[in-house]
Amino acid sequence: MPLTLEPNIPDPDGFYDELIRAHEGLSAEQSNAYNARLILTLSNHIGDRAVLRAALESAK
Repeated sequence: MPLTLEPNIPDPDGFYDELIRAHEGLSAEQSNAYNARLILTLSNHIGDRAVLRAALESAK
């Protein structure tokens, strides 16, 4: 499965708002920990090491 880099989220602005709201009231440390947990949760869902590797490279 190749890494999808084209827009692929229905209502991306709505999702962005949800993501920002999820961080409300968190300290910078808590926000960073939340992001780490979210990344690990989504990485586990993807499960494909080649896709994850491509995402790591793309994010640089």
